[in-house]
Amino acid sequence: MTRLLALLLCATAAGGPLWAQSLLDRPPNISGGWVAPAGTIQFNFLHRFVSSGEPERKITNFPTFLVGTGLFHRAMLGFNYATNSTLAPRYPNEWEFFGRWLALSQDAGAAVDLSGQLGYNLAAEGLDGEISVARGLGKVRLIGVTRLLDDPTESGHVDVAVGGGLVLRVHRYIALAGDAVTLTQRDSLLGEKVAWSAGLQLAIPGSPHTLSLQATNTNTATLQGASRGSSQVRYGFEFTIPITLSRYFGKHQPPPPPPAAGVTAAGDTSLAASKASIKAGIKSLAFQPNRIEITAGTTVTWTNNDPLEHSVTAVDRSFDSGLIKSGGTWRYTFTRPGTYQFSCQPHPFMKGVVIVKEGP
Repeated sequence: MTRLLALLLCATAAGGPLWAQSLLDRPPNISGGWVAPAGTIQFNFLHRFVSSGEPERKITNFPTFLVGTGLFHRAMLGFNYATNSTLAPRYPNEWEFFGRWLALSQDAGAAVDLSGQLGYNLAAEGLDGEISVARGLGKVRLIGVTRLLDDPTESGHVDVAVGGGLVLRVHRYIALAGDAVTLTQRDSLLGEKVAWSAGLQLAIPGSPHTLSLQATNTNTATLQGASRGSSQVRYGFEFTIPITLSRYFGKHQPPPPPPAAGVTAAGDTSLAASKASIKAGIKSLAFQPNRIEITAGTTVTWTNNDPLEHSVTAVDRSFDSGLIKSGGTWRYTFTRPGTYQFSCQPHPFMKGVVIVKEGP
């Protein structure tokens, strides 16, 4: 395992690749930097199946369940559970426990999305790791990945997998996606082939759910399963269900403490600005950023990047956007210094604050 961690650090330096926020941002076999928002429990159901020929004509199912919880600083803890895995002989119930961290995010202003994952696979009885980088260019998101996997058939041996994919956003609610991942040394006796997938990714309007209709030659959604292709093509779907805990807890929003003067922490969810206008967003049932610092006279423009309608409504009712449609924008100019707490009317657990200071 020490050897695996050392190789993982080398892969980081070499720049292995990936990213994602919903099924519209990632292909079926690459999850990479996708993390659930803080305070959200994520449940994903991936169902793949094959049909045998005559005379049985039997449908065999290969489901994988993902359960994870979002943490602060774009981190996530979770597990994958596959009930019909072919990774290890006589071990169909494959468990993968993992931690994932999106270190850099384009949404937060970085040039690329940089993420890492480390986990333990019970079927393979070893550690697995992934380093990923990706970049969105207009309607296209380019993705690459480097994975290090404990070999499930040979103790002490580490497999290296590299690959990539892309997502083409053809509509606000529709994307086409595909990927290919290969082990640098495939075992021909086990029939290992290049792992590939193709999917039609869909957002469900008016809801936080996304759906993928897909075809692939892989078995499960773990790092091990998504890296080892076979000669058998499977068809299926993936459905995502986010459960936002703040919908039920922490509805009261105390006034935020004033930040230290001149200090902006890297990766913070706040935004400081002294120019005449700034841009903010609404995504994954959260204001991004949820804390904005500006000087009097600055205009803030919010863009709704969710498939649901949202509002930007002041707690004291000093401003109210009304419902902002998916893809729509709303702007407001703050002319007086003060602290303005706001929330979303349809989703009151979504909260933020604008701190307006005296101009120079």
